[in-house]
Amino acid sequence: MSGEIYCDAGAGSERRRAPRAAIAACMIAGVGILTAPAIRGRFDAHPATPWLGLDITVGVLSCVLSPVLLWRPVGGALGFTVLAALSPAATPAAAMGALQVAQRRGFPVAAAVAATGIAAHAIQGAWQPSRGISFGWWLALITIAYGALVGWGALAQSRRALIASLRERARRAEAEQGRRVAEARMLERNRIAREMHDVLAHRLSLLATYAGALEYRPDSPPERLSRAAGVVRAGVHQALDELREVIDLLREEDHDSGERPQPGLADLPRLVEESRDAGAQVLLRDKVTDPAALPAAAARTAYRVVQEGLTNARKHAAGRPVQVVVEGRPGDRLTIDMRNPLPGDETTLPITPGTGTGLVGLTERVRLTGGRLDHEVAAGEFRLRAWLPWPR
Repeated sequence: MSGEIYCDAGAGSERRRAPRAAIAACMIAGVGILTAPAIRGRFDAHPATPWLGLDITVGVLSCVLSPVLLWRPVGGALGFTVLAALSPAATPAAAMGALQVAQRRGFPVAAAVAATGIAAHAIQGAWQPSRGISFGWWLALITIAYGALVGWGALAQSRRALIASLRERARRAEAEQGRRVAEARMLERNRIAREMHDVLAHRLSLLATYAGALEYRPDSPPERLSRAAGVVRAGVHQALDELREVIDLLREEDHDSGERPQPGLADLPRLVEESRDAGAQVLLRDKVTDPAALPAAAARTAYRVVQEGLTNARKHAAGRPVQVVVEGRPGDRLTIDMRNPLPGDETTLPITPGTGTGLVGLTERVRLTGGRLDHEVAAGEFRLRAWLPWPR
C-alpha cells in the first residue's frame, strides 16, 4: 500500500502524498507533545530512577514510529502496546493506535486491541506504580479511557459509512433521474416518428403519384399538367402544416386528430374553470391580441403548457393560489407566465411520487415548435415561463 501512495508518478500521486505527509507530521508532533510531559513527570518524581534512559528511548521510538499507524494500524497499535508495558512514555502512542484501529477496523478487532492495551498497562502499573493513586483506580481509569477510544472510533466509522451510503444513494438517484430524462426524450422522438408515418404517409404517397404523372406523361394537355402541378403545390403546403401539427401532438393520449378538435387558447377559460371546480385558486389574465390569428400548433402547445403548470401546482402546492398570465400579438411572440407559492417557507419543490418527466416532455414539445420553456424556484414560489413564436 505504501508503494501505491509514494511511488506512483504524476500529479495525482503528488496530491495523494501531501495529505498523508501532513497527517504523519501531525501524529509525530502530537505524540511528542503528549510523551514529553510523561517523561518529565517521571524524572521529577524519581530523579535518580535507573529507568530514565528506557523512558527516553521508548518515547523517541513512539514519536518516530507513530506514522506506521497510518499504514498498519493493528500491527502498529500492538507494537506500541508492548512498549507501553515497558514504559509510560509509550502510552500516548498506544492510545492513538487503539483509536486508529477502532476507526478503521471492525469492533471485534478494536476490542481485542483495547484489551491488549489494558493488559499492557496493568503490567506497567504493577512494576512501575504511579504515585498518588492506587493500582485499582489507575487500572479503572485506563479501562475507561480505552473504552472511550473504542466507542469514539466506532462512532466515527459509523458516521463515515453513513455519509458514504448517502452519497451513493444520491449518485444513484441522480443517475436514475438522468436515465428517466433520457427515456422521456426518446419516447418523444419515437412518437414523432409514429405520427409522421401515420399522418404524412398517405399524403406523401399521393404527391409521389402526381409527381410521377408529371414526369412520365409530359405530353398531357396543358390544363391537366397545370392542375396536377397545383395539386402537388397544395399537397406540399398541407404536408408541412400536418408535420407541424404532428410535432405538437406528441403527448396526446389519442392521436386521432382528425376525429376531434384539439384544444387551444379559446379553451383556457374552460381549463381554468375545471381547476377552480376542483378547489384550486387560479387567476387568469388574458392579454392576447387577436388570439384567432395564432397558429393552431402554437395554440395547442400553449394550452398544454398551462395544463401541465396547473397539474404541477395541484401536485406540489395544493391549495396555493396560481397566477396565469398569457399575452402576445402577431409578429411578436406568445408568452405564458405561471407562478404559485411553495408550501410554507420552502425554497425547493417538495418530493412527490411523480416521475419528474412531465416538464422534460413539455420542454421538448415547446422546443420543437421553435419556442423556449424555463422553470425555476425563486422568492418562495415556483415559476414556469414559456415563449412561443407567433409569425404574422
